[in-house]
Amino acid sequence: MPDQGTPVDSPRIARRGGIPPFIVMDVMRAANERAAAGGDVLHLEVGQPGTGVPAPVLDAVRDAMTRDRLGYTDALGLEPLRRRIARHYGEVYDVDLDWRRVVVTAGASGAFILGFLAAFDAGHRVALASPGYPAYRNILTALGVTPVAIPADAASNFQPTVDHLDQAAAAAPLAGLIVASPANPTGTMLRRQQLDDLAGWCAGHGAWLVSDEIYHGITYAGAAETLLALTGDAIVVNSFSKYYAMTGWRLGWMVVPERLLRPVECLAQNLFISPSAPAQHAAIAAFDCRAVLDANVARYARNRDVLLRALPRAGLTRLAAAEGAFYVYADIGALTDDSQAFCRRLLAETGVAVTPGIDFDPARGHRFIRLSFAGPESEIVEAARRLVAWLG
Repeated sequence: MPDQGTPVDSPRIARRGGIPPFIVMDVMRAANERAAAGGDVLHLEVGQPGTGVPAPVLDAVRDAMTRDRLGYTDALGLEPLRRRIARHYGEVYDVDLDWRRVVVTAGASGAFILGFLAAFDAGHRVALASPGYPAYRNILTALGVTPVAIPADAASNFQPTVDHLDQAAAAAPLAGLIVASPANPTGTMLRRQQLDDLAGWCAGHGAWLVSDEIYHGITYAGAAETLLALTGDAIVVNSFSKYYAMTGWRLGWMVVPERLLRPVECLAQNLFISPSAPAQHAAIAAFDCRAVLDANVARYARNRDVLLRALPRAGLTRLAAAEGAFYVYADIGALTDDSQAFCRRLLAETGVAVTPGIDFDPARGHRFIRLSFAGPESEIVEAARRLVAWLG
């Protein structure tokens, strides 16, 4: 009889846990370990606003905690917050939105999980631009959905086109398309006609269109267009992390068609119960802080200018447009074909942390890096100086 304390066969680890890491988080950990050991670090690896949370948001969360407003909320979120989000679409985009279609989530990540689960079945094929935010493809893969990479490049401003979709659908039908404007890591944007063309293609092919709009408000080449101005039969995701500078509060939202609302609600009830109560109370105040938040964007614009001037002096001239968000996606193919090794050397020899492009494009990202200019101005200036000295 076998020893009861020794299992004959160890339990198997599920395949879904074998998805690739979110490499930027590994880079951030390495940078933090260097800092903890007394090393000098300039953080250009992560999209962490260096601006701080507006004071009224902090006041609101203190009030919520003092009044003990910390219990469960509705699975779809607090009604006052959902109403305020709907009002936001009228104020910013002139879109009349029924607040009942708004779902408050545990960050944009929670919205992606809920939206993907509600819209896609295992085995479905979903298109997305590459380079793109790695969590899209990794979450889809964990759910048994097949991500279909669209090899976007400078010719299409690193955005998908109808021609791309026709080519991707030639092999087998697509169940959906994920777009982001402004996009991570490139900062490129879709104009209204481009967005309308993609929405029309999806409608004509029975495919869901998911629009990631978490960088709305952070633009340098005109305002971003919301998909909700063009169609109500889509999934739109946003977050309090970027423009509102509330990254660690883990709060986002999505807008879904009425027919998707109940499935999303049932999923939210079982997966999350409810979003964070104190974060929701605080987020209501964030919408009245536009002057402070727009001043943050002006700071990002100055940081962007610093990098766009410095990188060509360092020999990096092939840069994505950086029309929005707070990233520069730079081609380093003339220097290396191993972006991970390049980033490790850069951190070790200069203290500047950046993210390798393979996080965003496994096929071609070995020739690219992403630099975030979300941090304090002094850090961006010093990082630019070190990059020029190191590469010059």
